[in-house]
Amino acid sequence: MQPAGGFRHYDLVMTAFVTVLLVSNIASAARIVKVWIFTFDAGTLLFPLAYIFGDILTEVYGYARARRVIWVGFTANALMSGIIMLVGLLPWAGFGPSTEAYHEVLGFTPRIVIASLIAYWVGAFSNSFVLAKMKVWTRGKLLWARTIGSTIVGQGTDTVVFVLVAFLGAFAGPEIMAIIISNYVFKVGVEVAFTPITYLIVGWLKRTEGADYYDRGTNFNPFRLGITRRSRS
Repeated sequence: MQPAGGFRHYDLVMTAFVTVLLVSNIASAARIVKVWIFTFDAGTLLFPLAYIFGDILTEVYGYARARRVIWVGFTANALMSGIIMLVGLLPWAGFGPSTEAYHEVLGFTPRIVIASLIAYWVGAFSNSFVLAKMKVWTRGKLLWARTIGSTIVGQGTDTVVFVLVAFLGAFAGPEIMAIIISNYVFKVGVEVAFTPITYLIVGWLKRTEGADYYDRGTNFNPFRLGITRRSRS
C-alpha cells in the first residue's frame, strides 16, 4: 500500500520526531542534572535529536511538510502535558503511589508547560525556516552549514525562551545563565557530532523517496497547513 503523499518513510520520521519530543519533555520535568561541565534539565540529553529530525524533514520533504509535523508535535506535547497535570489533580485512591510521589516524578507545572510549548514552537519554526532558506541560497550545497546554522538559531531561541519563562525568578541570575549556556553549547555540539549521521540519513531518504525539496515560492506562514506542490526539485 502506498503511503499518503507517496512517501514511504515520512510517517516514520514524523513518529521519531514526536517520540523524541515527548520523552525529552517528560525528562525535563524530572530533574536538573550535571554532566561534566554542563548543567541542564535532563531532557536536554535527548531533545537535540528532535532538531536533527526537524532538519531531515525540512531538507528532504520541504518546509510545508515539516510545518505539519511541528504542529503534530505541538499538539501531542500539549495533550500529554494536560493529561499529566489533570491526573495529578485527581484525588488519591489511598493505595499505590501517593500524590506526592506522582508529583515528584511527573511534577509538571503550568509554568513549565507554557515554557515548553512556547519555546518548542518558536525554536522549531525558526530552525525549519532558516534551513529552508539556506538550502535555496546555497543551491542545495553545504548541508552541514544548513543543519548547524539552523540549529544555532533554532536552539538559541528555544533555550533562551524556555529557561527564562520556566525559571526566571525561581533561580538566581548566575544559575539561569549557567543553564542557558550549558543547554545551548550541548545542543549545538550534539548537532555537530551527529552531522555525519545526518548526511547518511538525508542521502538515503532522498534516494528512496525520490524527493529533494527546494522551498522556492513557499508560504512560510507557520499557521498555514497546506502543502506547496511546486517546491519539489
